[in-house]
Amino acid sequence: MSFREVVHTRRSVHEYSDEELERETIRDIVDDARMSPSGYNLQPWEFLVLDEQADQAALREVAYDQEHVTGAAAAVVVFGNTDPAAHAQPVFDDWLDKGYLPSEDVKEGLLENVDGMAAMPEAERRVWTTRSSALAAMTLMYAAWDRGVASCPMEGFDADGLLDTFDVPDGYEPVMIVTLGYPAEGAADVENDRKTRRSVDEITHFGEFDPVAETALGDETSDAVGDD
Repeated sequence: MSFREVVHTRRSVHEYSDEELERETIRDIVDDARMSPSGYNLQPWEFLVLDEQADQAALREVAYDQEHVTGAAAAVVVFGNTDPAAHAQPVFDDWLDKGYLPSEDVKEGLLENVDGMAAMPEAERRVWTTRSSALAAMTLMYAAWDRGVASCPMEGFDADGLLDTFDVPDGYEPVMIVTLGYPAEGAADVENDRKTRRSVDEITHFGEFDPVAETALGDETSDAVGDD
């Protein structure tokens, strides 16, 4: 598919076929997702792939019993590392080796900057990691659909319960759950009318910010995460 086709035909799917999703295919999807941009190229994302029935059932318990968690071939929990310095050393060593940095001193300065970010309050670090990890989650969904694998992003889950259930160490933010699988017949039918999207004119502001009043949108607002 062309990129435009991927973007315009992707749907959030709740109903999946029984076709198995090979782990190698999942690895290929993640291989594309890791190309996503991130602040300082620090790549804070981690992907917990749950493709065993028992694991998906455990996830469903902390995802408010949403059926597609277990109906999909796999569920991927996208985490963000809240420590900006976690991978900084190898990232900046790579920059220096490839000539992106002029000197060791500049590299050390960047490391100091990131160490300063690591000292930010927890709430700020959670926002920081969510921004980059959400980019990777969207790339994951596009990469999946390019292979005919449907997905659904989910923000409805008990974050603390998820961390406890899967023994996730401190310092990781559960950003999103993404279900993956081949769609059931008709579940991703692009012939069906897509749920409305706000128009380009309504959301684009040149030179000054002049948003449309919420009361003017009525039923034309786009649906919540996971609904399309």
